[in-house]
Amino acid sequence: MGNGERRPSANEAGRRVRKRLPRRSLAELVLPVDRDPLGILEEQHASRLKDLVPVRVGRMLQSPFSFYRGTAAVMAADLRSAPTTDLEVVSWGDAHISNFGFFASPERALVFDLNDFDEGGVAPWEWDVRRLTASVYISGRDIGLSEDACRDAAFAAADAYREMLRGYCRLSTRERYYTRVDTSAVARHLGEKGERTVRKAAKKARARTSERLLQRLTTISVDGGIRIVDQPPILRHVDHATLGEVTDLFAQYRATLREDIAFLLEQYRVVDFALRVVGVGSVGTRCYLIAVEGPTGDMLFLQAKEAPPSVLTTYGGRRSIIPGRPGVTDFIEGHRVVAAQRILQANSDLFVGWIRGWAGDSADRYRVDYYWRQFRDMKGSIEPDTLDTGQFRSYGALCAALLARAHGQSPASAAIMGYLGRSEEFAEATAAWSAAYADVAEADFELLRRAVASGRLPAETGV
Repeated sequence: MGNGERRPSANEAGRRVRKRLPRRSLAELVLPVDRDPLGILEEQHASRLKDLVPVRVGRMLQSPFSFYRGTAAVMAADLRSAPTTDLEVVSWGDAHISNFGFFASPERALVFDLNDFDEGGVAPWEWDVRRLTASVYISGRDIGLSEDACRDAAFAAADAYREMLRGYCRLSTRERYYTRVDTSAVARHLGEKGERTVRKAAKKARARTSERLLQRLTTISVDGGIRIVDQPPILRHVDHATLGEVTDLFAQYRATLREDIAFLLEQYRVVDFALRVVGVGSVGTRCYLIAVEGPTGDMLFLQAKEAPPSVLTTYGGRRSIIPGRPGVTDFIEGHRVVAAQRILQANSDLFVGWIRGWAGDSADRYRVDYYWRQFRDMKGSIEPDTLDTGQFRSYGALCAALLARAHGQSPASAAIMGYLGRSEEFAEATAAWSAAYADVAEADFELLRRAVASGRLPAETGV
């Protein structure tokens, strides 16, 4: 903005957007007239490992909330048709209540934050909020809460986002960046009755280390080396690459890390790798568990996970961009995922990096991007069904507050704060929208059940 023209304040920018898109209008559910949720799932299956597609469908059949977890693409397609503020942030892309949890900070403290950034990118802020509050509503139904309790929990989450974003915007940019949430803060938020739940989840998370994995997932081979034990179909050896090729990819991955971590990993060598099934929505993508051994015999387990284009782009119509690096010309999807994680998480795994790899057999290989990270480094979660009504409400609000902290890293956060204002109008509208979308998701779940019963989609349950 030049020639001395005054830049509008955050409140002014927010009010301009509010005039174009009143907050109360966010209650209206606008869906595409030609929506085809099962068609979207089938499109995604076309590029996935065919023998794992039934496992993905089977996991989505467990409940409407399990189905919702696996349908970020469907929701992105639905949101594409909805009116938007067009205030963009570095977006999570899959902000549901089960994607929050514990993990180890670089200082080996246990922290609580956002997890799973496969769909990270740039999108309107309200897309993440809507995915989160709808997940609160659907999860509340899943654990048997009343409709009033589900609506109240979705309202509390939306209002916590507004209040926390306002609080963050009072801080300096650097103060926002340094904000952290540890286990004690989670326990305080859930109250005295929830403290036992937090302690139990934190204890379980602290036990999930490479040392424990070494005992559970490996054996000593006939030549005296470490070998991952097959547990089909969840974990199994495949001939997708040779050990030498994975070693070359390990070197490519190290080049994307901070210098001290890259230098550390130069002392490790790849000793084995296997294909591993993960998640709900990710089932069928290529994901490998890689065992690397240090000079003293210590083991580190890494995960190399396929990074397809974000659903924000493929189904949401948003532009492809590396968050924080908009001018990058050599676009690698794994870099996108890592960039989103580093921006949105308060404490990111120092071992997250990326490569450009391949899929297919040796005669017909095609490009596939991957990101790498530590596997299960003190990773854990709080299960919604362990919470009572009040704790569930508080937990949803805590997750929304963490989402506000993440969005607070984007320059548009001040204008978003101006748009949200000081009233509860946004929370009321968002809770109403979430109730309506919960009905849509449950109807889509019934479509899936009928598609499996008719033979249109294969399903393998109990895996």
